[in-house]
Amino acid sequence: MTAQSITELIALDDLLDADEREIRDTVRRFGEEKLRPHVAGWFEDAKLPVRELAGQLGELGLFGMHLTGYGCAGLSATTYGLACQELEAVDSGLRSFVSVQGSLAMFALHAFGSDEHKDEWLPKMAAGEAIGCFGLTEADYGSNPGGMRTNAKRDGDDWVLNGSKMWITNGSVADVAVVWARTDLDEGARGIRGFVIPTDTPGFSAPEITKKMSLRASVTSELVLEDVRLPASAMLPGVQGLKGPLSCLNEARFGIVFGALGAARDCLETALSYAADRDVFDKPLSSYQLTQAKLADMALELGKGQLLAVHLGRRKDRGEIRPEQISVGKLNNVRESIKIARECRTILGANGITLEYPVIRHINNLESVLTYEGTSEMHQLTVGKALTGYDAFR
Repeated sequence: MTAQSITELIALDDLLDADEREIRDTVRRFGEEKLRPHVAGWFEDAKLPVRELAGQLGELGLFGMHLTGYGCAGLSATTYGLACQELEAVDSGLRSFVSVQGSLAMFALHAFGSDEHKDEWLPKMAAGEAIGCFGLTEADYGSNPGGMRTNAKRDGDDWVLNGSKMWITNGSVADVAVVWARTDLDEGARGIRGFVIPTDTPGFSAPEITKKMSLRASVTSELVLEDVRLPASAMLPGVQGLKGPLSCLNEARFGIVFGALGAARDCLETALSYAADRDVFDKPLSSYQLTQAKLADMALELGKGQLLAVHLGRRKDRGEIRPEQISVGKLNNVRESIKIARECRTILGANGITLEYPVIRHINNLESVLTYEGTSEMHQLTVGKALTGYDAFR
């Protein structure tokens, strides 16, 4: 009997149209040819050639590909998710680069920015000529962004910002930062507003965070704002309060619903290949019942995750998806992906901990994916609230 691929096992392509399959396959070829030969070295050295990659990714149309106008591709959410899956099959850091650029920084400008913001930044960001970052998380305020200390105070017609943000992807290489701050407007939580900050503005700095053991093929930074003076026009006019940043996070979480499965699929494909080639007691490791049980269980969870992702993609394309449904996808698919990666490591044995194979790299990366854009606990509580009607966050 001829062995089937994971995709063939669940007949996933039956759910995709020709254009979706073509774009997915194009991104997969780009990843295999242009990214995979270098990614282990980038991870080991903790360096990513961001500017070079930005041009290539922009040329491919991956930045803001689900947005319309301003040079963006205007493709479906499902197509965007499939692209995220192929990028994360190479490395979570690469998907994170595209996700932060398109689903956080560009989405915030596209949804809430002024015409001037959009005209100035979106075409350059779509082309990869400008890089953006998104400043919400603070050192003491991750799951509770409403407690942020970063503040913006009026001074005449200007705003003056002070504070800091932490764990900001692209921060040290960004040309523009979308930063959320508590204003002195008498509006309570609605006084939280977004500001568009060119990173060459005096008082803005972004020291890079080093010594990471996860997402090493990604630039992660702190943002520091010391009396950063901005004109009134720097404020995003289209939203007030936490609704703005939280809607952006839902965009990024949607990409993770698909993306994490790419890492899991790459681990499983690696384990399948390794087990077929590895002889144990004079026959292939893949011929043993215990190994096949592991492979079958992992393929089952991966397949279910892919079906869930496509279902959520279709709902998003129809404008019907709800935040708690994105939480279902993020919670399940990341949790199962890291389980798959860890199980694959057991099949590879000692070889599973080296960068000669991608498995330990994916495991380390997924440790970050598990907790960023909402920890598993926060998504559990979101789902719990939807099921019971009770808010257990506090």
